[in-house]
Amino acid sequence: VVRNSRKIASWVLGTFWGRSELTMLTLFLSLIRSRLEYCCPVWDPHFIKDIQAVESIQRYFTKRIIGTKDMDYWDRLKKLRLMSLQRRRERYTMIHTWKILQNKAPNSTGLEFYSNERLGIRAKILPFNYKAQRSVSTAYDNSFGVKSARLWNLLPKSVNSATALEAFKVALGDFLAQYPDKPPVPGYKPPNSNSLLDWSCKRGDGVRGNHRSQLRSLLNLM
Repeated sequence: VVRNSRKIASWVLGTFWGRSELTMLTLFLSLIRSRLEYCCPVWDPHFIKDIQAVESIQRYFTKRIIGTKDMDYWDRLKKLRLMSLQRRRERYTMIHTWKILQNKAPNSTGLEFYSNERLGIRAKILPFNYKAQRSVSTAYDNSFGVKSARLWNLLPKSVNSATALEAFKVALGDFLAQYPDKPPVPGYKPPNSNSLLDWSCKRGDGVRGNHRSQLRSLLNLM
């Protein structure tokens, strides 16, 4: 994905001479970003080096836009009103989870939902076998069935109760705007992995405590 997208980005920059914001973003969104996001809930990377590799395409391309050359990547995202590719992948995961809930997409991972009077519609998190090896916990945390449920459970009732796709997308956009978007970039030390799960733990909402720390503690007791 990264290699092919880098080739297309180089071809675009070599073929089109315009470097205005409108021209560059139109080319990027239509020819490059669509490739980087195809079926992304399935292959969403979790290792920092892989997240950086995917993000490097957008970072490289946006640096060529007039007026952004001397900005760091985080500031460029704000100026251009773009989400990081990492944040967009989590957004797509939430949208796909909504489609599963509304029977608009197949529930191949067996996600289950239940209603809570205060929190709205919640997703059940698949149980983890604590007798398994520690290496299994990483695969468990980043599997679609678990990650999608945890991301979904961050949403307040006003968002997760939407029954129309466009209404859900608008409410989701407003919700995501509340969180900083600082993806991992070589040479910069981000405050966390930039996942919504980490930001929500830092804010103390959405997820009750750091599930990774809880998992390690349980494993250390064995």
